Amino acid sequence: MEIPPELVGKLRSARRVAVLTGAGVSAESGVPTFRQAQSGLWARYDPQSLATATAFKANPRLVWEWYAWRRNLVAQAAPNPGHYALVVLEHRIPEFCLITQNVDGLHQRAGSHNIIELHGNIQRSKCFDEHTVIESWEEQTDIPPHCPHCGGMLRPDVVWFGENLPPEALEAAREAVEHCELFFTIGTSGIVEPAASLPSLALQAGAVVVEINPQTTPQTRLASYILRGPSGVLLPELVARAWPNFP
Repeated sequence: MEIPPELVGKLRSARRVAVLTGAGVSAESGVPTFRQAQSGLWARYDPQSLATATAFKANPRLVWEWYAWRRNLVAQAAPNPGHYALVVLEHRIPEFCLITQNVDGLHQRAGSHNIIELHGNIQRSKCFDEHTVIESWEEQTDIPPHCPHCGGMLRPDVVWFGENLPPEALEAAREAVEHCELFFTIGTSGIVEPAASLPSLALQAGAVVVEINPQTTPQTRLASYILRGPSGVLLPELVARAWPNFP
């Protein structure tokens, strides 16, 4: 696809860039989207019915094992060229912020650092009662394992249906969006709030909105530049044109 020279120029000269990534970026690494994450023994379960505090309280072992299966899927995936292109942007842009709806940690594995995780991270666990992240615990036979501090059950450190996003993460994302010159929305469906409102917020603040997605989304109408295709192809091409000599 032809990348507009005007966009290349804007990216090269930008000092403040914010990026929102969604499930489409991870899907290019082979990570199934949330609603695709069911096969084999899990095919008879609706993922949405397992991703709630109510489901966990009703059957904590079932929910923990489903997330353990998903963690294994993520562990087998690797960052794709789109992930690595975002690492280059972080090196080249003076003020760069990567906001992600993904919980797989692939951005970190690629080498990105300035990341805001809106929906948590599936590789982390936290206490169900105290909501504190637990880095490690002694080996247990219990499923799910118990918090080493209070004895409560551990759960994945992800945002479940019916739960609010971490307020610090959401506030940091909004602040980054309100101060950026260029805002990229990449591989996101544009329907999950409050992340879906970030492109509109960027536009209201005077930023140029760029959408990279194989499909039209509700955010398409907000974008000044629309790149149709996989981010793993388009992002490296865009970065290569902006900085041809960058290794």
